[in-house]
Amino acid sequence: MDRLDELTVFVTIIDTGSLIAAARRLRRSAPAVTRALNGLEERAGVRLVERTTRRLTPTDAGRNLADHARRLIGDYETAIGGVAATEARGLLRVTAPRVFGRRHVAPVITDFLDQHPLVQAELLLNDRNVDLIEEDVHVAVRIGQLADSSLVVRRVGEVRRTLVASPDYLARRGMPRQPADLSRHETITGLIMAQEWRFGATNRGPVARLSPRFSGNDVDANLMAIRTGRGIGRVLSYQVAEEIAEGSLIRLLPEFEPPALPVHLVVPSSRNMAPKVRAFLDHAAAALERLSVIRPERSTGGGKS
Repeated sequence: MDRLDELTVFVTIIDTGSLIAAARRLRRSAPAVTRALNGLEERAGVRLVERTTRRLTPTDAGRNLADHARRLIGDYETAIGGVAATEARGLLRVTAPRVFGRRHVAPVITDFLDQHPLVQAELLLNDRNVDLIEEDVHVAVRIGQLADSSLVVRRVGEVRRTLVASPDYLARRGMPRQPADLSRHETITGLIMAQEWRFGATNRGPVARLSPRFSGNDVDANLMAIRTGRGIGRVLSYQVAEEIAEGSLIRLLPEFEPPALPVHLVVPSSRNMAPKVRAFLDHAAAALERLSVIRPERSTGGGKS
């Protein structure tokens, strides 16, 4: 194995904390990563990591080597970058929530590929927040407050938790005037938090106790039930913006909605950001900021989804 590549494997092991995570990030087999670590320890003549059943922890010698290795790898990348073209190229991996990604991020990526013929892209649709470093993802679109303050973020919009129902349903069952009224209505919910909806700032306002008529773990299935008059549903505002605008769904109790949720573009680090990542960030930010369904509302009413 090339010695610089060997150091890259070692730094990845330290950064990810496990052989399996390092192998996944490097797209290599776990045995190959293990052999690289064993070979490096044999050449160094010292143990570089302490192995436990859950995680690998660098020894003092391992930390020292990792620091030197990062500098060497950084110098190499700087040297290569100085003579290489700055044009965006290579594989770009992007993750986004399922519905938002399918509707709005996929078109942004395909437009980007039209402008950058040397880039290939993978779109990973997932409603969990993936570990960008461990899963080797370059850019994430995330809806909601960010727990990891170390990430580099760019805010591009916001969405709300919005109650909606079809005109047909409301004609049959009446219009709720306050959250307490929802306990007497048929409701459409997700499988998580299916028994109650909370309202107001930081969800400390009224609570509606529910007996859902229909619950599902798929947004499109729940939206189908709402559109066909089966009950009142709580969704993210971008998911029903067109239906609300055309009147096929009615927004309910907007004055009780929680505060808006931010929409961010996220990258794990700004250090040595590849041209493809920087170019996509600029492209995606401009495209998403123009997207009407996540544009902040001008009114003083509140809501989030």
